[in-house]
Amino acid sequence: MKPREIRPGVYWVGAIDWDRRLFDALIPLPDGTSYNAYLIKGSEKTVLIETVDPTMQDVLFNSLNELGIKKLDYIIANHAEQDHSGALPQVLTEYPEAKVICTPRCKGLLIDLLTIPEEKFQTVNDKETISLGDRTLEFVYTPWVHWPETMSTYLREDGILFSCDFFGSHIASSNLYVTDEWQVHEAAKRYYAEIMMPYRTTIEKNLHKLEEYHINIIATSHGPIYDKPEFITKAYHSWVFDEPKNIVVLPYTSMHGSTRKMVEYLVDALSQRGVTVRQFDMVSTDLGKLAIALVEAATVVVGTPTVLAGPHPNVVTAVFLANALRPKLRYASIIGSYGWGGKTVEILSGVIPNLKVEVLEPVLSKGLPKESDFKALDNLAATIAQKHKDNGFT
Repeated sequence: MKPREIRPGVYWVGAIDWDRRLFDALIPLPDGTSYNAYLIKGSEKTVLIETVDPTMQDVLFNSLNELGIKKLDYIIANHAEQDHSGALPQVLTEYPEAKVICTPRCKGLLIDLLTIPEEKFQTVNDKETISLGDRTLEFVYTPWVHWPETMSTYLREDGILFSCDFFGSHIASSNLYVTDEWQVHEAAKRYYAEIMMPYRTTIEKNLHKLEEYHINIIATSHGPIYDKPEFITKAYHSWVFDEPKNIVVLPYTSMHGSTRKMVEYLVDALSQRGVTVRQFDMVSTDLGKLAIALVEAATVVVGTPTVLAGPHPNVVTAVFLANALRPKLRYASIIGSYGWGGKTVEILSGVIPNLKVEVLEPVLSKGLPKESDFKALDNLAATIAQKHKDNGFT
């Protein structure tokens, strides 16, 4: 795709990856993604903000050639990860006079990851500025969004925040700006859930830090640009600051039907008590959808049969994911079945050291669930509903 003008002298020169379906050999990409790079022509200096994934470096070079760029003074590396900076060695070969602007920590990572010579770097401090002549760039440290070295770059005169991964979304789209807010909200929530949520407490500080800037446009490193930035900043404030909602997330696996009967009964019991349930069969679940559901949930209940004296591996994956993502959960419990014994509760309890939750009484059935098991499930549903009510979760 050809370069796109955002403001006079400010261009999108990124690449759209329509076909990529997996990121980091882990994260599903149902809608593809984009690798956004930006070019700013000042009256005295020209700067490239980020490069692209190395698999699409030809697209970047075609855009720079289209704009007639013979010289780059600076290349801003907001983030060292390869989908942002992977083409940096090739760009430096093409524009050897350019200096790489980044944080000191990013410099070390880029040397380690891409073997860029130390003399190519110019490190900057938090809130330091560089003049391009008629324009000024300010560098804003935003660490742990989602690596420790990350920063954003603010173009003062135009009020454009080049936010790196902050506020991003994995969407391949021919639209430069957000046009379908529902689609972008869902994709940005998935992005937050899978990538940002483990660093929620640091993101709180970074959101407060950005409040001092007048932002007209948020130009992210993935997904469409926000020309109405309050749309995404409001969503982030909700995901980060708001209390959990009256939601139970229920990932489960059932081998011979016993656990499924218990899951179906509990879902109905919770629904009758006004609790919203998000149910996920871990045999076929998109892990990104599960992560999205965890963003606002107050409780997680895990359903599992007993396999080799422990929980089913599919369910262990769900619990491990929840522990790694560190959502705002307040309560957790386990339901399921067994044949002759096991240590399901002990094993799953040991997988969630990061979750600061109250563990509610598990319900485990020997074989098919019986009347006493269904009564215990009713009690669990009543307990969850009451705790949500007592905490004001709506």
